[in-house]
Amino acid sequence: MGQPKQTSSVTPLRAISRAVSFAAFSGLLLSQTAALAESASQQPSTTANSRSTVSQDSTTNAAAAFDDGTDDSATTAANGTTANPDDTGQRPAIPDAQAGDDVTGSILDEDIRRLNTREAPIDETLPRRRAAESASTAETPGIPIGTFVLRPSVTQSINTETTKDGSTTQRRAFLETDAAATLTSDWGRHQLTVTSEGAWQRNISGEGEEQPSFKVNGDLRLDLPNDTVAHLTAGYNFYREDTDDPDAIADATQQSDVQEFSAGASVQRDFGVLRGTTALALTRSIYSDATLANGTTVELSDRNQTTGTLRGRVGYELSPALIPFIEATIGRTLYDETRDSAGYERSGHSYGAKAGVEVDLGEKLKGEVGVGYEMADFEDSRLSSIDTATLDASLLWSPIRGTDVNLDLQTSIQPSTTAGESGYVSHALTTTVTHQLRDNLVGTMIGGVTWRDYPTDSTINDELVYTAATGLTWNINRYLDLTSTLGYELTARKEGTDSQQWRAGVGLKLKR
Repeated sequence: MGQPKQTSSVTPLRAISRAVSFAAFSGLLLSQTAALAESASQQPSTTANSRSTVSQDSTTNAAAAFDDGTDDSATTAANGTTANPDDTGQRPAIPDAQAGDDVTGSILDEDIRRLNTREAPIDETLPRRRAAESASTAETPGIPIGTFVLRPSVTQSINTETTKDGSTTQRRAFLETDAAATLTSDWGRHQLTVTSEGAWQRNISGEGEEQPSFKVNGDLRLDLPNDTVAHLTAGYNFYREDTDDPDAIADATQQSDVQEFSAGASVQRDFGVLRGTTALALTRSIYSDATLANGTTVELSDRNQTTGTLRGRVGYELSPALIPFIEATIGRTLYDETRDSAGYERSGHSYGAKAGVEVDLGEKLKGEVGVGYEMADFEDSRLSSIDTATLDASLLWSPIRGTDVNLDLQTSIQPSTTAGESGYVSHALTTTVTHQLRDNLVGTMIGGVTWRDYPTDSTINDELVYTAATGLTWNINRYLDLTSTLGYELTARKEGTDSQQWRAGVGLKLKR
């Protein structure tokens, strides 16, 4: 009797098994994301698992039927479902481990695998809101010049001025042109800053002396190794001496024009908590002739001088916001002429020392305060030495946003060129308050007092000078401002007549 004929189809099963393996491998390798989307959108995970189980059981039973020589068409799965080769080909058998993780993409980020992904915080999805820049604080773009940026401005104003000295009153109306510019380098290291400003006046009615002025200053900052910073400075200053100046020529229709040339160098270095500074400054002053009412001139070349000052400071950093310091200065003044027109030798020496503290609390408060002693003596024995206790302060305080208070207190010795007078001590206090009234409107108030304290053996009495001024600036746009000013000055003398001055003006400022 021959062998029974095989009813199970071996070759189709092997082909199906290989096709299933190839399809599963290709699906995992090339279509993991598509498999995830299909499993999430078409059917629940429980259905997929159950179908995978059915396919797996069907394949196992088919293999068992082949081994036992049974027909696969009559074999049923353990769950009672008839195994169908076509159905098996459509739903390839996938091991349980793959059905849990690999199909849904375990190699992806956890947030990508999740169907209900978490929402990003608001501060991550939306850009942070920046404070709007007001027209009064917005900086003009400037004019690029190579590696520099130039920011110029021109102000044209019309002004009126009234001066009263005793029983004499003078009034004038004049045009004034003010020009200013700042040139700043755009370097990765070091920095050069050049600032300049000038004023030109022309009377259009009345009488009164015109007051032209011009100055330019340059500062080259060098960032050196080992926490060392050096500054090289140079400057030029031109102005006309004021009629109320103690050294002014009486009854002159035009006072002397003064030219000042300056140069300096300083080095600052940090030694841990210690900070040392050494500075050298040179100043050259040249005086022109003064013109009297009768047209004659008074030569003032005997006032030409050169002054050098050496300064040293050592500070101790208690914290970045608080640095106490001590400072010492020594100076030498040399006049071009050994004796002035009155026969006095004005050259001399000056000495000073003070102790104080530097404060830096950011935008709220910064500056320094110091107390000390200063003295000046002269080569002529007929000129008495001048000495005084000093109180110096330079503070910038911002009590609230939009309001700045600048306090400046300076004590200095001012030499004199009056015959027989050595000079006086100047105590000057100036306060400037700037307040942003609106987004494009800024108000400014200035108040000050200067006490000219003459030695007890002087023939000149002490004087007090009071100043007060207010102004408004309306920022029409970033490039154009409307300005207005109102000022008053009073010079009070113990003996002699007082002098007063009122000034008011309005102008337009063009800036770039």
